[in-house]
Amino acid sequence: MKFDHIIIRYGEISTKKRNRKAFVDKLRAHIKWTLRDFAEIKISSSRDRMFIILNGADHVRIIALLKEVFGIQSLSPALKTGLDIEEVKNAALFYLSQLSGSIETFKISTRRADKTYPYNTDEMNHALGGHLLRNRDGLKVDVRNPDLNLRVEIRQDAIYLTGEIIPGAGGLPFGSSGKAMLMLSGGIDSPVAGFLSMKRGLDIECIHFYSPPFTSERSKQKVIDLSKKLAQVYGSMKLHIVPFTDVQMLIQKQIPENYTMTATRRAMLKIADKIREKQEGLAIITGESLGQVASQTLNSMFAINEVSNTPILRPLIMMDKTEIIELAKEHDTLEISNLPYEDCCTVFTPASPKTKPKREKVNFYESFVDFESLIEEAVAKTEIMSLTPEQEIGLLKDSEDLF
Repeated sequence: MKFDHIIIRYGEISTKKRNRKAFVDKLRAHIKWTLRDFAEIKISSSRDRMFIILNGADHVRIIALLKEVFGIQSLSPALKTGLDIEEVKNAALFYLSQLSGSIETFKISTRRADKTYPYNTDEMNHALGGHLLRNRDGLKVDVRNPDLNLRVEIRQDAIYLTGEIIPGAGGLPFGSSGKAMLMLSGGIDSPVAGFLSMKRGLDIECIHFYSPPFTSERSKQKVIDLSKKLAQVYGSMKLHIVPFTDVQMLIQKQIPENYTMTATRRAMLKIADKIREKQEGLAIITGESLGQVASQTLNSMFAINEVSNTPILRPLIMMDKTEIIELAKEHDTLEISNLPYEDCCTVFTPASPKTKPKREKVNFYESFVDFESLIEEAVAKTEIMSLTPEQEIGLLKDSEDLF
């Protein structure tokens, strides 16, 4: 006995109106890519549901993959059986044996589309419920708030059983909200910000600022490994490696120490914005959490944001560090982020960074320094890596098309 199909519920996509089809098409494309190794399956959709026709494929493996797809609110496996009542009873018992978790209470809800079937809805409910109670110890009926509502639909050709509701990843389908650039450090926060951004339908590319010899090849590899984790969502990820040493050294020489962090972040944002423009992105994403460090106070953000009119998205802005760490564990990035290889920000952190920098002061300090030529040079020399979760890294020049 095998499951026949899996029901996928859209959740938030169902609230869309005229552009609903575009969201459903994005979700369908992502599901098709995710299940690319299952040639036997078929995908169909209706207004509020999508159906994976299994054709003998392993429903357990497919559900495990679908649970990670953004845009799916929930899913339910469905079992097809013949019309014989004994076969239906055995199918109901089999359905309970395949649940992803344990249950203590249940109820049966029968819908008889074929009115000629010899058992009415009440008779089916009692027959199936009694069979389950006799064959499963500790199981009880609860018609008001059951752990499982086993739905039985009687049609002319077959009977279908479903009921388990498995939570999906939620959010919006990958790529449905446009493209944005993620400023990816080697820390805990920015990879989490990347996953949350993709959950809201963003297609992201990563930007990392690399300052050799002050930061090592191991710190660079750390960011590559984090990018590969992000690549698991849709199979690939662009990583822009920005040579930042010259810019950072000039800041250290020419800007007062307590303002170097502010000037550094402003330079990073300028560079990220230029890369965004070249890649036709619409926003920049950071892993900032309000008040977590000196550069993430509201005053600092106000001073830093001045250099760009591009939307700055901060998915973690109101989260505590403990909440972010839990999400990092969930996405399996915490261990990589905790590797003891410092990025360019931590290496050059001043002893007493300004927590309430003034725009007029940082502008005054920067007015004596020509940063623009170095910023343009850093953008021009940026390397792009095309990463996948499984394959080796391919290093390409900035002008080459990766897709």
